[in-house]
Amino acid sequence: MMPPAGASVAPACRPFSLCGGRGARGRRCPGSAARVAGETIPVPSAHGQVRIGVAAAVFAFVTWGLLPVYWKAIAVVPPAEIMAHRIVWTMLFAAAVLGATRRFGEVAAALRSPRALATFIGAGLLLGANWFTFITAVNTGRVFQCSLGYYINPLVNVALGCLFLKERFRPWQLVAIALAAAGVAYLTACGGEFPSIALILALTFAFYSLVRKTACYEALPGLFLETAVLLAPALAYLAWVGAAPWAAPERAPAHVPALLAGTGIVTALPLLTFAFGARRIRLTTVGFIQYLTPTGMFLLGVLAYKEEFARHHRIAIVMIWTALVLYSLDAVRAARGGAAARDGAAAAGGGGERREA
Repeated sequence: MMPPAGASVAPACRPFSLCGGRGARGRRCPGSAARVAGETIPVPSAHGQVRIGVAAAVFAFVTWGLLPVYWKAIAVVPPAEIMAHRIVWTMLFAAAVLGATRRFGEVAAALRSPRALATFIGAGLLLGANWFTFITAVNTGRVFQCSLGYYINPLVNVALGCLFLKERFRPWQLVAIALAAAGVAYLTACGGEFPSIALILALTFAFYSLVRKTACYEALPGLFLETAVLLAPALAYLAWVGAAPWAAPERAPAHVPALLAGTGIVTALPLLTFAFGARRIRLTTVGFIQYLTPTGMFLLGVLAYKEEFARHHRIAIVMIWTALVLYSLDAVRAARGGAAARDGAAAAGGGGERREA
């Protein structure tokens, strides 16, 4: 699945103690060294940070794009049971990492805020719906629809931002959304089947992203709390079907219990990698790299799993790809315009200081 919106994106240079010269506002300078616990540690240059960030983001999005392979490997287990195991093992993995990094204080802070609790309850329910839909779709031969859902997700995010956050549509955003909607309508009219899986995935993840925008917590504590919301139902379901969290159905091959336990790692590890990488690269770069996920699903569905890809599918996907090209180009243009405006403001401020001097 795609990254939770709660994975915050921060500037590449964060406040840090320097043993060499200081950058602006105490930020570390490219190629400088930091003193930590009395030892001098070299800090990667800005270019090195970007390369590391891109590599981390690519790893995360490629991993999410290949998740259908993992779910197919345990398809002998019913989707609801896979979902329950995923919740249990993800929470345990997140708890282990939080404990190892001594970050349970962030969880405690969230638990003291009624608003944060309400946010995580809503986010957990939406995430659960998204996970269950995705696993069910993959293991019933609808990986192509999953890719469709994550292709249109950025456009749904834009629409929800305008509806709920009072953000303004840019003209090319409207064109892109209209074109993607036309592609979905064409697929429905000509294929005779409403792409419900694609729309459920796009809507649940977009609303999840919208809800998480109101919670100022990092990705890992957020994931822990969201899975904690779902833990009781997951354990109750496993008890009802007579399956312990560490076991698998008797009909399952010997490797399945290990893969069920590994669902926590394949869920949390890409998220942590994404959060690490996103701090070091521009949002526009993340915007382009994110299409690796639905592209991986698309290639798996069409080429590896031989799902139906008739003429109406090809026309619809070309319409959606065209919409995404327009959306991405518009995002790049807007980002450059914003950067130019900030640079102009900074130059004007600097000029003012020189004149006063």
